[in-house]
Amino acid sequence: MGEQNLQNQTGVVRLKARPQFLYVRNGVTERRKSLVIQARKRRDDHSHIGAGFTATKKVGNAVIRNRSKRRLREAAHQLLAKHGHSGIDYVFIARQQTATIGWQRLLDDMESALISVSDQILSGAGPT
Repeated sequence: MGEQNLQNQTGVVRLKARPQFLYVRNGVTERRKSLVIQARKRRDDHSHIGAGFTATKKVGNAVIRNRSKRRLREAAHQLLAKHGHSGIDYVFIARQQTATIGWQRLLDDMESALISVSDQILSGAGPT
């Protein structure tokens, strides 16, 4: 029920299956100190925004990875409505600094990366 409310309020749908992540991986990538964002235009005609979150074991133990993903989810919740575009899937990848970097710096990094990937996709860069 909570997942459905998130979709209705923000138009964002979570990516959960591995093939969805692999599809986005071949799109446009932007790296920042605290995160990496991958984005790709969806093949179907759904108008929602897709968002997936991941953290590898290089980030740290399970507690740190989970904290990193929670911070990425909250930052994306705040920023995707403004900087995300419908019909595009985004994957947010945690880096080692994600769990400990200042909140405003994380937001700034995510905002600049979202703007950059959106500009690249809308200008036709990257695979379709």
